[in-house]
Amino acid sequence: MVIYNVTIKVEHNSADAWVQWMHNEHIPDLMQTGLFTNALLFKLLDQDESDGLTYAAQYHCNSINEYNKYIDEYAMTMREKGMKAFGGKFVAFRTVMQRVEA
Repeated sequence: MVIYNVTIKVEHNSADAWVQWMHNEHIPDLMQTGLFTNALLFKLLDQDESDGLTYAAQYHCNSINEYNKYIDEYAMTMREKGMKAFGGKFVAFRTVMQRVEA
C-alpha cells in the first residue's frame, strides 16, 4: 500500500469552507480518478494554531505506479482547482509513504 499524504495549514477564516470543499469537491474528484482506494481527512491536534489550522489528507493506493499515474495525469489540475478556490489561504506539504510489512 502507498499513502499519498498532504499536510495543509489553512488560515482560520477559510478553514470551514476549505473542509467543506475537501469533502464535497476535492476528495470526490480524486476518488473518481479510480487510482485510490480510500481517502481520509484529519485535523492535527496539539499544534500551534496561531497562524491557521493544520490538516492531513491521506489518499491510499495499491501501488507506486498508481500514485505516479495520478501525479502525471491529474495532480496539476487538482492543485490548480485548490489554488483557484483558496488562493494563498493555505500552504501544503506532500509526502509519499509505503507500508512496511514483516
